Amino acid sequence: MESRRLKFQPYAPVEPSPLKTQKGKTMATIMPFRALRPKREYAARVASPPYDVVSLDEARKIADGNPYCFLRVGRAELELSDDVDPYSTEVYERGATNLQGLIRDGIMARETRPIFGVYRRRWGERQQTGLVALASIAEYDDGLIKKHELTRTIKENDRVRIIETHESQSGPVLLFFRRTAAFTNWLGNVTAAAPEVQFMTDDVEHAVWSLRDQAAIERVVQRFRSVDALYIADGHHRSAAASRVRGASKRTNARSSHPDEEGFLSVIFPHDELCVLPYNRIVRDLNGYTPKGFLEAIASRYELDVPSQPGNPPPAGFDLYLEGHWRRATPIMTPEDRLKTQADPVRALAVSMLTDRVLDPLLGIRDQRVDRRIEFVGGIRPLEALAAKVDGGEWAVAFWLYPTTVDELMAVSDARRVMPPKSTWFEPKLSDGLFVHVLRDG
Repeated sequence: MESRRLKFQPYAPVEPSPLKTQKGKTMATIMPFRALRPKREYAARVASPPYDVVSLDEARKIADGNPYCFLRVGRAELELSDDVDPYSTEVYERGATNLQGLIRDGIMARETRPIFGVYRRRWGERQQTGLVALASIAEYDDGLIKKHELTRTIKENDRVRIIETHESQSGPVLLFFRRTAAFTNWLGNVTAAAPEVQFMTDDVEHAVWSLRDQAAIERVVQRFRSVDALYIADGHHRSAAASRVRGASKRTNARSSHPDEEGFLSVIFPHDELCVLPYNRIVRDLNGYTPKGFLEAIASRYELDVPSQPGNPPPAGFDLYLEGHWRRATPIMTPEDRLKTQADPVRALAVSMLTDRVLDPLLGIRDQRVDRRIEFVGGIRPLEALAAKVDGGEWAVAFWLYPTTVDELMAVSDARRVMPPKSTWFEPKLSDGLFVHVLRDG
């Protein structure tokens, strides 16, 4: 495809000195970047949920009446007819055109020099504050940025097409690391000042600060070189797609990719600020079981009772909805089972036990990534939503899982293991459109 040359309206220039690097370190490399951002007065209208966590109908409702909504870039089929293939060239090209329109019309503008951002989200009594930066694709490829799940080819291909057609990365990867006192103190100093951008979406407050001073940028880069590990929380497809784009560029150019392709867009949070919800399941049929027979089969592996408050299952367990009723399943653990779970961080997860004890042997679901008899429902959706799907008749049973913890996620990642698909749901989701990493702009 012929390369697009995007035209950018810059922010006021800042003249930094060349960035120094520290030799001899192999991980926790972060990089500032020339972010493409909405101007302050448009930020609330541009910011949108990630395109892949909303349905097409939801995307249309969110974008309705708002020509600047970034869903018009990431999910451009919302502007097209219902019969359009969401993976067609027409959709990717429409998104690229809409991105160029936001730039041309002065809604978004690009920093003249590399910066870091600080992004805080506050909802209820919780808040998360993270660093907006590029993480190293080379370290991702080498396994130094730790993963915990496999990707689905169709979703990965979709992300690759978006990056290549839009010549940018607009969906940040949510990374985290073990909190350090130095990072806490630094964040406190940055956020003591008034934010550059602040707005509300539903019940979440968003606030953004920018770090443009070169000496301050360099200090942050050096501090992160002592971080023992970066972990992917949410964004395995986004990081994998960025790696593929870089790899294709290196092959095309024989020696190296473009410098702007060496990092992928990320927001990096301390580990203890993450909010992990369960990633629940619904299944279309009982694989030949009657409801009574299915419950009897589960009862050989779990203690079943009626919960006083569904949606709060015990560790390693789940609540299931079948024929109009919620039941609670607490795993029956033999001494041998306990030894195995202690030795295997994946086996101990509630989602793994559901897979190994119910989905695979009873319901015949061997590969959750491709089996169309199962769908995944993020923990942000209420119990009533799962029950309604079953009551509607299209689905036979719903499972509400005990959520994977951050400690469990780190244990799996540290062991270089892989969780079952869709084991974690992080909330609130990082907004698209507040920071865009532009590639190959000439």
